[in-house]
Amino acid sequence: MNGLDGKVAVVTGAASGIGAATAALLAARGARVVVTDIDDDRAMAVAASLGDRAVHLHADVTREDDVAAAVGAAVTHFGRLDAMINNAGRVGNWTYVADTSAEDWDSAFAVLARSAFFGTKHASRVMRDQGSGTIVNVSSVAGVRTGFGPHPYGAAKAAVLALTRSAARELAEFGIRVNAVTPGGVATRIVGSGAGLDGDDLDASVETVRRGLASFQPVPRAGEGEDIAGAIGYLVSDDASFVTGQNMIVDGGLTLGKAWPRNYRAEADAAARRE
Repeated sequence: MNGLDGKVAVVTGAASGIGAATAALLAARGARVVVTDIDDDRAMAVAASLGDRAVHLHADVTREDDVAAAVGAAVTHFGRLDAMINNAGRVGNWTYVADTSAEDWDSAFAVLARSAFFGTKHASRVMRDQGSGTIVNVSSVAGVRTGFGPHPYGAAKAAVLALTRSAARELAEFGIRVNAVTPGGVATRIVGSGAGLDGDDLDASVETVRRGLASFQPVPRAGEGEDIAGAIGYLVSDDASFVTGQNMIVDGGLTLGKAWPRNYRAEADAAARRE
């Protein structure tokens, strides 16, 4: 894969899971990274593991000033911004629509959709002046099919996809590409929390999620943060220079539905008849 050496990226929600894996992949392929999250201890550890290729910045993505500051940090520390990865997220409460509170709805849109808007808005300002840049919004299979997340979560993730398309159409003439990545079942702390597996050790819940997902989708294993990071790495690279406004679904076939069970006796009988 070409086109990452020397690039500068901001990754939100980079303290763990997909965000941490993305920061690590981009740095390993030559990019410099601003690692942002509200979990400062974990985010600082991620940044420290990447050495002088990364800096940490506290950022609450529901606050526009924090997102603007993250974009500004890329320019201040590294001189430019080539890739904005709007990844921060949460799952929220699973409830019937009749029991969903306005607070849960607003919180989901603030963390998931409004944050992507803030990232796109402020990154595009820098990128327009440069005449180049890429923005990747992390959505979810819950945004393309029902049943994979709470109502507010699915609606907010669908809004992220709509924003991706409209921003891509507007910004293409400025040399800015905007795409989305849609993960399926990925073994992360956020998924564990959304499944109600917090307990005293959220990291332990990741293993529970990993085992459960192995039998839940056509590719018989859980998705990992690195699987999604690889797709993001492609989209921000020069290899994807002609790709914009697209939604790359990386879900182990989850959205294909369950496979038909094979009937081996029927197959054997059919083969015998053909002989």
